Amino acid sequence: MGCGVISGIYIENMLKYKPLDVIACGDLDINRARAAAERHGIAKAQTVEQMLDDSEIEIVVDLTVPNAHAVVNDQILAAGKHVYTEKPFATVKASAKRTMDLAKEMGLLIGCAPDSFLGAAHQTCRQLIDEGLIGIPLGAHSFMLGHGPEHWVPLPHAYYQKGTGPLLDMAPYYISAFVNLLGPIRRVTSSARITRPERVIPSGPRKGEVIKVETPTHVVAILDFESGPVCQLTTSSDIWEHRLPYIELYGSEGTLIIPDPNQYDGPIEFRGPNSSEWRPIKSDLPFGVNSRGVGIMDMAYAIRTGRPHRASGALGFHAVEVMESILDASELGRHVDIESHVSRPEPLPASATELDLGS
Repeated sequence: MGCGVISGIYIENMLKYKPLDVIACGDLDINRARAAAERHGIAKAQTVEQMLDDSEIEIVVDLTVPNAHAVVNDQILAAGKHVYTEKPFATVKASAKRTMDLAKEMGLLIGCAPDSFLGAAHQTCRQLIDEGLIGIPLGAHSFMLGHGPEHWVPLPHAYYQKGTGPLLDMAPYYISAFVNLLGPIRRVTSSARITRPERVIPSGPRKGEVIKVETPTHVVAILDFESGPVCQLTTSSDIWEHRLPYIELYGSEGTLIIPDPNQYDGPIEFRGPNSSEWRPIKSDLPFGVNSRGVGIMDMAYAIRTGRPHRASGALGFHAVEVMESILDASELGRHVDIESHVSRPEPLPASATELDLGS
């Protein structure tokens, strides 16, 4: 549901992933649904109402705009279908809680992007940490820095409304990656600012148009984890250039360089106390290319077998609470405790392949 740009890679992957069978494309604009269905050879193009009424459909993948996620997810659950939603799970904690409660009441599963922590690079880093390569994890620095989506998105206005911004847009990748590596977050504090109250679109058909900024564009957060590490996360739409890592994880026995959590592969490096240089580490695990949708495949197996799924609604809810608390902490000038607890997702089995996660 929602046949925008991101739907293409989801559909391509779902068409090859067992045990998924893509039977319909839906959109508020039926012509867009028809175009997507024709492009990918999907049998049905449907309105939202038709998709919700279709008894053949078990999971609806919600790829609508972020501010619609909570309402659409509730509609999907109310129709008796499991839902897998793009990030963020919701833009406020209260809406996310309502959806979680509805899913429990209906006996249905919720999955939530990102699933990039299931990719080859991050599963390899998880394996290295679990094997003790860096010793006891102590802390990390992480960065998502750029100069704003108006430089690459034709209609960037939504990225600066309340409930969006660089934190809610990109921090889900980092929070999911951190929970995969270190477990859940117990409290946060931060400083955040709106650097410029207005931004100007620099090129394209809307060149010169002024965007009103309603959400912080530079956020520096400190995350305290239940397992002990203290990590820093900076998200910004105000930075022209930088040479900082995506994630640098520190342990008692060395430092691990972790690649972009928005990707499924990337360079991994390690340096220990007796090393004179950084050592590259190769990953030979599956899902090393753009594998968006692997979380849906994992959820489908969970539906069939009853086992927990990894890119879960609980993880998505935890991310929403953490992000909301980061913004609250800046306004309140103090630490904010995180009420939700989510289990560290199980690593993918060694037998996992690009086409089959098994039972």
